[in-house]
Amino acid sequence: MIEMLLLDVDGTLSDGKIYYSDNGGEYKVFDVKDGLGLRVWKKLGKKSAIITGRKSLIVERRAKELGIDEIYMGVEDKAEVAKEIKQKYSLSQEQVACIGDDYNDLPMFKESGLKFSPQNAVEFIKKNADMVLSKKGGDGAVRELIEFLMRQEGLEEKWLEFFT
Repeated sequence: MIEMLLLDVDGTLSDGKIYYSDNGGEYKVFDVKDGLGLRVWKKLGKKSAIITGRKSLIVERRAKELGIDEIYMGVEDKAEVAKEIKQKYSLSQEQVACIGDDYNDLPMFKESGLKFSPQNAVEFIKKNADMVLSKKGGDGAVRELIEFLMRQEGLEEKWLEFFT
């Protein structure tokens, strides 16, 4: 049973594009379906962590809104962070799933039992994923991953209880 989701940000929770304004502002776009999925994941007693190579106040804000348990930004070695998280929560590799879209996510893949990629991930990552999702990053891929896990674990009815 999966207990922890490890999430890349750019290209998975967002569309991978970074927008800058003339006054120095940075913008990212997130999908609300991913957000609702992550909130329900948490209500089910599951954990999630963001592991990203970039530092961003926007990501920090979004993580807090969604109740993400751990956030690691500016990460160069995603495998080391994944190992640290597994140790902190006493999780085996088989209890961890991750989603990534580019080469820098491969070390995180190696520390996870189930590996997912959005439809628009680079080909090398797709080849190393257990499942290539039908949705693009920033367009519901994380939600699709969560719904897949809920079906696999027979938690669909429990998921629906939060809305009825």
